[in-house]
Parts: sequence; C-alpha cells; structure tokens
Amino acid sequence: MDALDRLAEPGLDLLDRVDTLLAGGAPEGHRLWPLLRRMQVLPGDAVRGFLDLHPAPLTGAGHAVRGLVRAYDEVCRTLTDPAAWSGPAASAYDQARAALLRHLDEGPESLVGRLEATAGYADALADWVEGSRLALARALADVLGSAEAVRVRAATAGDTGPGAAGLLAAADIAHRVLAVLGVAYDGAETLLRQWSPSLAETTWRGSTVGGPYHGSPLRVR
Repeated sequence: MDALDRLAEPGLDLLDRVDTLLAGGAPEGHRLWPLLRRMQVLPGDAVRGFLDLHPAPLTGAGHAVRGLVRAYDEVCRTLTDPAAWSGPAASAYDQARAALLRHLDEGPESLVGRLEATAGYADALADWVEGSRLALARALADVLGSAEAVRVRAATAGDTGPGAAGLLAAADIAHRVLAVLGVAYDGAETLLRQWSPSLAETTWRGSTVGGPYHGSPLRVR
C-alpha cells in the first residue's frame, strides 16, 4: 500500500462531492474548463481509474521478459560454438546459421533486441506509474487540507444549494487534481512515442539458404 492507497478513501469522498457540485458545469471562465474539455472526465472518476494502476505488475513483466532473453542467449551460444557443429555437411549450413544468429541476437531489430526493448519499456512504465501515483497522492493531500475542501464539504452538507463559493472551491480542487493527471497522461504519451520504434514487430533479416546436403550427416552435439 502506497501513499495514494492510504489517501484514496478520504480523497474520493471529497472528489465525489466536487463531482456533484460540478455536475452542472464549472464557473464561467474558470481555468478548469480547458482541462475538462481535454480530459472529458471529472476528478473523482479520473482518480478512480488511476487507482487501478500499480507498478508491481509492470516490474514483474520486465523480469519475465528478461528471463526469455537468457533463454535466447543460450540458443545463441549453441549456434556460435564451433565444437558443437561437425560433419561433412556442417559448412553447408554456415550461412543459414549466421542468418539465424543475426535474427536472434544482432542489434536492436533482432529478437533479443526487441525483448530487451520490451523489458525496458515495462520498466519505464513502472517508473511512470510510481511517480504519477506519488504526484497524485501529494495533490490529494494538499486539497484534503485546503480551505476549498472545507467550503466544498459545507456546500454539500445540506439542502441550501452549492452557492457561488462552493462551486468555485470545487472547480479549484478539480483543477489541481486534473492538472496532475494531465501531466501524468502527457508522460505516458511521451514514453509511447519514445519507445514505439524499438517495440515494432521484427522481421526475418536473413536469406533462406539451403546448403548442399548430398547425404552427408550433420551432427549437432
């Protein structure tokens, strides 16, 4: 459980009140409007969606992918070991073996290169989630202790209506929370742009070469 998890219950209680006050719209000309138009969500719903994001599954995915890299490395060691290949036909397969090695583990477009990029992307996403959750927790802590929170609670405690002060306070809180989430989403989009070239599907880069066999045995130890 991190700071965001600990603040989730009181934070969502406040933000649900904010959402209720803003259901009919924010004050005219308030700086919240551009964020509402961009994100198309009120802060309570936005935070609820973000609470489901945790770094641990992404970190675990990165570790799992690196385990696959080790398996590929073992295959490559077998292919590059001259003592493992013998027999009169062995030289006929050298070109095909070299092409397979290039495809498996030579440069960022190889299978190993793509696996390493995938693991790196998972790690970068895990760092993004952790940092974004911390920033959101700080924003919630700030608004929970603010004067605006007092006015929002007062405006939603009775049947007297929100009033201008309550509506303005709700808009101010919503802006502070959605601004943090907007920065987080920008970070996610930046990561995707940065990593996309390294995550593209790899294709076979070697030619399919069949060496003369002539009935000679190829032995792989």
